[in-house]
Amino acid sequence: MATYRTVKTLSPTVAAYIAGLIDGEGTVTLTRKHKNENRALAVSVCNTEKQLLDYMLKYTGAGKITNKRTSKAHHTPSFTYAIHNRQALSLPEQILPYLQSYKVKRASLILKDYIKLTPRNGKYTNEQKSKKIKFENQVLGIKANPASKECD
Repeated sequence: MATYRTVKTLSPTVAAYIAGLIDGEGTVTLTRKHKNENRALAVSVCNTEKQLLDYMLKYTGAGKITNKRTSKAHHTPSFTYAIHNRQALSLPEQILPYLQSYKVKRASLILKDYIKLTPRNGKYTNEQKSKKIKFENQVLGIKANPASKECD
């Protein structure tokens, strides 16, 4: 059985900084890695400054950084820090008090229901699958309010 790294305990200052990165440049979502797979928790941040993502990796102690492909020669190379599945649950738990965007609602709902609706073996009964799909739709339905202006 694979062993997973766990997210380190974050100081309030580090948790607040990481929450700011996620609020501004990241996401807390349920995603599929492949077309026919079930959705799993993903927390990620994309940025062109790899030092920011190195900071996240250093202080969380889990997840990984990947290069994003540039489609045009004049595009700045960018990177993604990502952590997935149950390994990621501790991160939203620790940064929740500092999140300021719609991601508060997403993280709260995920923390409340993800474990009970996601069997470790990935095998679902019809009833479990129905509940999981409803949960996924609730989480993915929480989006930024396009009418609000965060910056003037």
